[in-house]
Amino acid sequence: MEDEAGAWWHGAVGYEVYPRSFADSNGDGVGDLEGIRQRLPHLTWLGVDALWITPFYPSPGYDHGYDVADYMDVAPRHGTLDDFDRLVADAHDMGLRVIVDIVPNHTSSHHRWFRSALGDRESEFRDHYIWKDPAPDGGPPNNWVSHFGGPAWTLDEKTGQYWCHLFLPEQPDLNWDNPAVADAFDEILRFWCERGADGFRIDVAHALKKHPSFADNPRPRQPEDPAHPGQVFGSFDHIYDLDQDDNVEVYRRWNRVVAPYGAMLIGEVGTDDPTRLARYSVPGLLHTGFCLKPAWKEWDPEWLLEYVEAVHTASPHGISWVTDNHDTSRSVTRYGGGQRGIDRSLAVTTLLFALGGVPFLWEGQELGLDDGIIAAPDL
Repeated sequence: MEDEAGAWWHGAVGYEVYPRSFADSNGDGVGDLEGIRQRLPHLTWLGVDALWITPFYPSPGYDHGYDVADYMDVAPRHGTLDDFDRLVADAHDMGLRVIVDIVPNHTSSHHRWFRSALGDRESEFRDHYIWKDPAPDGGPPNNWVSHFGGPAWTLDEKTGQYWCHLFLPEQPDLNWDNPAVADAFDEILRFWCERGADGFRIDVAHALKKHPSFADNPRPRQPEDPAHPGQVFGSFDHIYDLDQDDNVEVYRRWNRVVAPYGAMLIGEVGTDDPTRLARYSVPGLLHTGFCLKPAWKEWDPEWLLEYVEAVHTASPHGISWVTDNHDTSRSVTRYGGGQRGIDRSLAVTTLLFALGGVPFLWEGQELGLDDGIIAAPDL
């Protein structure tokens, strides 16, 4: 077990890779683990310390791999477990750490747990997910909405109950009040640690627990564009579906699981409140939490300095800073494009890298890339 006070991630810099687009080793048009392995020398030349690989698991691909059908395997399009082992071995030989993306809020609807649970109230995996009876009018049990549009509930017509999904219907939310779910993820974490993973980036780390009342969320504002899923989602105060007080207890357990391996836990913590964000990365919980808001903002230096100072004050060493990631437009584009955008992006990135915590680059950010434009195919 590594002494956390002298852990490898203190002073480290991370680099995020989306396997599908990073490097294709076999010419089939899809990036893979072998392609990443072949380009490790570039990352060591850059001087980064850790490689975060977004999901490479078997998945039907409704959400870029964040709909996981098997947490302990590699999608054939990205390679094999042997490819992962070779990648880790070479990375370690070069002094690089490897961080695996873990998706604990939901599975794919193709996962064997959900396939068993759907349509069968007696399935041993039924309580791995969140099911509720309809409202008196037969509609969804509450007013929760999905990040991707529409209600956060879909009806299982065979059993007459709705399943909860804060994202797509094909991404059913797991029930973290079921001890069997916690046990299963202990096993998943150990599986990857035993294969040499040095840590985990935790997707939607703030959403695992739901309030037991499943009450309606308040809606204090109306979206300017009712057809825009993000605006609709933002029109609610997410009191009952996100960032519950006991959510952190999941990571207290995870910390104990990964501690013997010296592995790191990094949460994607989607809260704008610096105090709420900071509470995830106190000793014994996550080692850092991503500060996501700067990666979504247009050029606004006054706001940026004020917000970054507030977050840094709340958690001087517990933040993973990003200006760019896989969910947003590149900062060069958001900050005005061209040379102006490059200069502004470099200035903000330099500021964030000078703070405590663990900053991350997004693939291609070191090149000053702006948003790519892909021509539509001829039909």
